[in-house]
Amino acid sequence: MRNVIVGAVAGAAGTMVLDMASYGDMAVRGRQSSNLPAEVIRRVAERAGVEPLGKPDDQVDDATKNRRSALGALSGYGVGLTVGALYGIVRPAMRGVPMLFAAVVLGGLVMAASDVPAAKLEATDPTTWSTDSWISDIVPHALYGLTTAFVFDVLTRER
Repeated sequence: MRNVIVGAVAGAAGTMVLDMASYGDMAVRGRQSSNLPAEVIRRVAERAGVEPLGKPDDQVDDATKNRRSALGALSGYGVGLTVGALYGIVRPAMRGVPMLFAAVVLGGLVMAASDVPAAKLEATDPTTWSTDSWISDIVPHALYGLTTAFVFDVLTRER
């Protein structure tokens, strides 16, 4: 159980670094935040018949749009902590695996956990993304993986 908790803590650290990288990119390039997480929430709510969250933007008020945005952000935290907790379960059995390799896998997993459902829900089409869009997605997820793997290994290192 300890490794699950430490993994979740490491995942929280990774999620914080992912957010910092994303907000840093927004600040440097002057780009707006992505509405993709909110759109994923809208599409899930639409399929589940949850009103008014599932209605299109032009049919809802700002409060509903804000709720979708908040739920999208919270789902990202959920993914980050869950992947970290799962890492806490499997990492002890993979001590021979270099941390850098584990970090790349972690970054890829958390990226897939966000992007695959969005693509399946047709909220986005990664085949149409520009190089800048891919970089804006890959770099923060890679930093998540590096941070999560590093924090977990540091907190579980025997003294």
